[in-house]
Amino acid sequence: MRWFKLFLIIVLINAMWPVFCTPASAEICNRVVAIVNNEVITLYELNGKIRELSGVEPSVLEAQNKEGYIDARRKVLDLLIDEKIASDKVRELGIEATQGDLDAAIERIKERNQWTHEDLVAGLAAQGITYEHYMENIRKEIEHMRLIDFEVKSKIIVREEEVKQYYDDHGDEFKSHEKVRLAIIMLFNENPNEPVPPSLSMKADEIISRVKAGEDFAELARTYSQGPSANEGGDLGFFNPAQLDTKLRETIETMAPGEVGGPFVSPNGIQIIKVLEKQETGVKTIEEVRDAIYDTLYKEEVSKKFSSWIKGLREQAYIKIIF
Repeated sequence: MRWFKLFLIIVLINAMWPVFCTPASAEICNRVVAIVNNEVITLYELNGKIRELSGVEPSVLEAQNKEGYIDARRKVLDLLIDEKIASDKVRELGIEATQGDLDAAIERIKERNQWTHEDLVAGLAAQGITYEHYMENIRKEIEHMRLIDFEVKSKIIVREEEVKQYYDDHGDEFKSHEKVRLAIIMLFNENPNEPVPPSLSMKADEIISRVKAGEDFAELARTYSQGPSANEGGDLGFFNPAQLDTKLRETIETMAPGEVGGPFVSPNGIQIIKVLEKQETGVKTIEEVRDAIYDTLYKEEVSKKFSSWIKGLREQAYIKIIF
């Protein structure tokens, strides 16, 4: 009966396909490229997946590197086969994403990217993707993740000795490099082609005097700085000292946290710098990186378990590749 159903599927598809792109080229646009249990994967579906993953037309990829294209096409076909097998398992287990699940996922995507609904739809349209197709992909992703949670993740345990071993074996990953956190008061020269005017220098000297007299640097930055971090009290965050101008770096190396340096004069204006914090080179403790190591090991184990699980499903499935 199973073979009869497959025979009917192939007969029905071949009654319509192959479909030719143009009479002149006689290039086949669609045909069956694989059978997975009672479902088929078409060339149209395969090319669509390649286009979705690469953002490039398959014909362009093939023209650029035929051997590489053939290898990539086979990997994408394997991915589609795995998706079909996983979808069968989703149906078997009765896993279903509700409309509420889809709406919540879409809202998270919009919030993360600070998009309106119109932004999302316009972005999809620019990529040649309909909103309905996008929603269908989201639905499959949710259902497949729940399947992996059920079949794979629930059976994974990361032990403390594994975390410790990873820490011992990957010491270089946990070295913290020297960093310095700076705050700045920036006074711009309105005409960079001309020398900094005396009035600007006088203002800088006045600000430095007020800081040394005990006034709060952050408040002075909010009042006088013309730099982009003025509203944050001039706080620029952390820098690797190697990223800084040589003269500025050499000065900062001699400064302790809390000290103020300057004025530093350039054609663009005058900078007054405060060192907020310094972090020396060192090695993070296992307590500091335990969660990160756990996440790494967990993801590695998920990948291994999933590969083993999907391999087992493939061995039980009927798969025929027609290339």
